[in-house]
Amino acid sequence: MSDMITADLVDLDLSADTKEAAARALAERMVALGRVTDLEGFLADVAAREAQMPTGLDGGIGIPHCRSEHVTEPTLAFGRSAAGIDFGAADGPADLIFLIAAPAGADDAHLTILSSLARQLMNAEFTDALRSVDDASAAAALIRGEEPPTADGSTAADAAKAPAAAGSSSASGSESGSEPASGSGSGSEPASGSGSGSADSVTAPAAASAGAATGTDDAGTGADRPFRIVAVTSCPTGIAHTYMAAESLENAGREAGVEVVVETQGSAGFTRLDPAVIAAADGVIFAHDVPVREKDRFAGKPTVDTGVKAAINRAADLITEVRGKAERGEVTATDGSGATDGSGTSPVERAGGPGEGYGTKLRTWLMSGVSYMVPFVAAGGLLIALGFAIGGYEINEAPSVMDHFVWTQAASWGALLFQIGGVAFGFLVPVLAGYIAYGMADRPGLVPGFVGGAISLTISAGFLGGLAAGLIAGGVVLAIQKVRIPAALRGIMPVVVIPLISSAVVGFLMFVVIGKPIASAQKAMTDWLNGLTGANAILLGALLGLMMCFDLGGPVNKVAYTFATAGIAVANPSDSAMKIMAAVMAAGMVPPLAMALATTVRGKLFNRTERENGKAAWVLGASFISEGAIPFAAADPLRVIPASMVGGAVTGALSMSFGATLRAPHGGIFVVPLIGNPFLYLVAIAAGVCVTAALVIVLKGLRKPVTGADTAGPDGTPAPSAREEQPVAA
Repeated sequence: MSDMITADLVDLDLSADTKEAAARALAERMVALGRVTDLEGFLADVAAREAQMPTGLDGGIGIPHCRSEHVTEPTLAFGRSAAGIDFGAADGPADLIFLIAAPAGADDAHLTILSSLARQLMNAEFTDALRSVDDASAAAALIRGEEPPTADGSTAADAAKAPAAAGSSSASGSESGSEPASGSGSGSEPASGSGSGSADSVTAPAAASAGAATGTDDAGTGADRPFRIVAVTSCPTGIAHTYMAAESLENAGREAGVEVVVETQGSAGFTRLDPAVIAAADGVIFAHDVPVREKDRFAGKPTVDTGVKAAINRAADLITEVRGKAERGEVTATDGSGATDGSGTSPVERAGGPGEGYGTKLRTWLMSGVSYMVPFVAAGGLLIALGFAIGGYEINEAPSVMDHFVWTQAASWGALLFQIGGVAFGFLVPVLAGYIAYGMADRPGLVPGFVGGAISLTISAGFLGGLAAGLIAGGVVLAIQKVRIPAALRGIMPVVVIPLISSAVVGFLMFVVIGKPIASAQKAMTDWLNGLTGANAILLGALLGLMMCFDLGGPVNKVAYTFATAGIAVANPSDSAMKIMAAVMAAGMVPPLAMALATTVRGKLFNRTERENGKAAWVLGASFISEGAIPFAAADPLRVIPASMVGGAVTGALSMSFGATLRAPHGGIFVVPLIGNPFLYLVAIAAGVCVTAALVIVLKGLRKPVTGADTAGPDGTPAPSAREEQPVAA
């Protein structure tokens, strides 16, 4: 780590008051040393990583980090703040800030060193030493694993040993190379400075597997042996949180007298735990924010599934929880093929960690259902719209193409498309309900969820009924899974017992108890939409426009989109419902198109990376992909998001006032021929785009031009000397 951090990369008096300012201050030190080539591009990558999950940790630590093409070599910068900076940790601001920069193609050795630092941050003696050090060179030496000389020539206290020292003083089988699986029993960590060879990278799991295979154990055998846990940790970048979670679980395991072996699925790949280690385990902990790879290896065991930060902050609680599940006999069910429930590629890999609030869990469950429903909406809606375009607006009265289809008649082809789209739309509510239940309870929730959704259609409860059915189905399955079942019956639970009981309960509740009130509420909402005129319609359009541009494809955006598609998800949508759909799609096109326009008109306000993103944003915006503006919003949220919301509100209001209608739920400008009042519809979009672009240009113009803009050469490459102080991109 000697070349990864130097005294020039240490700021013991960091004066920044926000996490963005802190990242900028430390990144500028990297730029000065040539470690980062594009300041703004790198900060955009840091902000994008921060948007995925806050990087603040309990204990006053902030670890902003990312992998970026603008980084020339793995670099670590350290700052100490007297006032503290909010990085989103539950216990308050951070005073120790580590900015970790890894190249997009960083090799395994460098990532192992960074992971070693992440582990050592869990050592209170190490962080205390960093809080007390008063010299930048000494701080850099502590982080490198050296013992810095003091004024009298002595060395620093042993307590200040950093990651490299900890790794070199561990058990003789010190781990190095690719992402090692580490065990609490060995106490070993990745060595930061050794080149011991990759053969040692599996020492911990190999040793554990030997014990598992022979039936021996240091602490005894049979009932006397300690409880064994295997764990998997992973985070979006696989640099810091992955290894801090592993270290925290191992430390908690030692304190609880539990054997913990961790598989770290980090940036450079991972070393699989030996199957014998997994087979001998009594419980499993998944601490992850990206999908667990090869999850089916851990099937059939008591499992706790949570986020990576929960393992860092509440490791002891997770160990207690998995031991409790083992005592109650709760295991992960498997189907006949051996796949685990929930081992598929669900957009939501877990139903919310135990430490998350109910609101967060509810949003996660609902987004699971919406994510699976959207393709049905797009396919069915576009087919219906094409059917009307080809066969005319009376095509909904055409007979079934099974009885009447003439190959040479356009009306027959229009009727075919319309009827296929209608069948696809018939799946919307069952899919919504089924995958809400899936988001809550994994595969066992699918059957009662789909049944409840189908009943919702039968009793005319619509989307509201589907939402209720999905939540009820998931809740019923979770309740059934908490009941202790004899081992002999566990095999038939996911195939027979859970589908039977849960479907019966959901069906009873939907038909007899809550179905009629929900159907009445659905009818009242439909009547309200049909009665919207004048100012009320314009205000609704503005509100939907604000929601579409608030989080650019996030939960609020999806709520507005789902509200609109719910209205047209019928064979004969009302005029008001089609106006709402038109307003929502128009507003969703505004942010990326506006960013593309702004980068074209005033390119000097944007760095080279943003200008390149602006070119792609033309196509994304025209296709109604709001996420095309996310790179701009992540780098400069307090300018881009408010400007986008204003433009979206203008477009939504104008679209409603112009009376534009849309039968297709997606497609952007490519479905303009299917839009009612297409010219005025395009005018509404253009107005919002111009408003947002103008606001962004004005707001960005209040600060100095970014690095690499005005000083760019003919090929767009920033001049070497063009590094100047920048105001914070909030």
